[in-house]
Amino acid sequence: MTDVIKNIESIRPLIPDGVRLVAVSKTKPAAMIQDAYSVGQRLFGENKALEMRDKHAQLPDDIEWHFIGHLQTNKIKYIIPYVTLIHSIDSLSLLQAVNKEAAKHDRVVDCLLQFHIATEETKFGLDRAEADELMQHYAELPNVRIVGVMGMATNTDNKEQVRSEFRNLHSIFVDLKSKYFADRPEFKEVSMGMSHDWQIAVEEGSTLIRLGSTIFGPRDYGVKVND
Repeated sequence: MTDVIKNIESIRPLIPDGVRLVAVSKTKPAAMIQDAYSVGQRLFGENKALEMRDKHAQLPDDIEWHFIGHLQTNKIKYIIPYVTLIHSIDSLSLLQAVNKEAAKHDRVVDCLLQFHIATEETKFGLDRAEADELMQHYAELPNVRIVGVMGMATNTDNKEQVRSEFRNLHSIFVDLKSKYFADRPEFKEVSMGMSHDWQIAVEEGSTLIRLGSTIFGPRDYGVKVND
């Protein structure tokens, strides 16, 4: 039994019903993804479009590929034919570009609105005013479907700060649900929580947790990957 399999089987009993695990496989080889797949894991997250494309070509067709990184518009075409969920819509222009590419493939692509909830300026994401502006144009985009929100908390040991940021994201979700998606049952996802803070995220209402190092070990920063 490989470490990946052991890690998957250790984490599963800790995840409550209603929360799904996205195994973040960025920089990891297809063989490690296959190990996780062999024990039933089907949701995998990547943050580089070309790396995702290459892995998709090597692995089983029933994998649900989640794109979780900052998506460049010139790379959208590499993931649209098969991506299950894009977590990182952080502008109206990006959503419009995804819609345009999805139309070429006669697909409706599920997306999450990414919000900036952390103190670090380096993290991407919408604020509420930008989200409201985006929603004014949503009806014009038939090839995308907004199904929830995503956010990343500050990388800090201050658990109360992390909790507050996750709570803020969940309140944004509730507000958007009431304002724009009250009659849309598909708007149900709150993607928050990574290897170091997922337990807090679950307590604050996460439905999708994105775990990388907990499953696959430390990220291989020395590995050159396609972007």
